[in-house]
Amino acid sequence: MIPTLIVAWIVFVIVWKVLKATIINAITIASVLVLLNVGFGITPQDIWHQIMQFAQTLSQVKVGK
Repeated sequence: MIPTLIVAWIVFVIVWKVLKATIINAITIASVLVLLNVGFGITPQDIWHQIMQFAQTLSQVKVGK
């Protein structure tokens, strides 16, 4: 029973660290998006559009080689 509790604790600690990092990253991204929107009027749709254009440019460069 003790080894089971130890393994469960290790799994819990790993899951907790991953969840904590995920939440921190999500809050950071949301903060950046809000600051861009308030400060410069850049919407999340504008950012997504630029990401899509960048991906298309990369694929064209890759095909061009």
